[in-house]
Amino acid sequence: MRINITGVFVENQDHALRFYTETLGFRKKHDIPLGGEYRWITVVSSEDPEGTELLLEPDAHPAVRPFVSALVEDGIPTASFAVTDVAAEHARLEALGVRFTQPPTDLGTVITAVFDDTCGNLVQITQETASS
Repeated sequence: MRINITGVFVENQDHALRFYTETLGFRKKHDIPLGGEYRWITVVSSEDPEGTELLLEPDAHPAVRPFVSALVEDGIPTASFAVTDVAAEHARLEALGVRFTQPPTDLGTVITAVFDDTCGNLVQITQETASS
């Protein structure tokens, strides 16, 4: 068994697609109309185009917004992405205007930082350290 697709709920799929591709650097894998206003949109890492897909899921279900808002209010990320160098990625994203809610923080076995994805979520980036 392997993880094929995971997702984040987003307020606006077009905005999310732009942020996740143009700012974060992911690649669009699928953009399939579902009838009506929603689409099946997935992105993948440019470093692993055949890897796990991230679904940019519309937040239309009534339970989603209160749930995601509660996570954001408590500072809990809805997704975590691995990077080689958190400090460098933090600097790159800040230069692009990304707002961080947690700067790079050394937690012993990992270094993490958390940012606002502008789509309703907090996202964590992590770097494993030599002691992990």
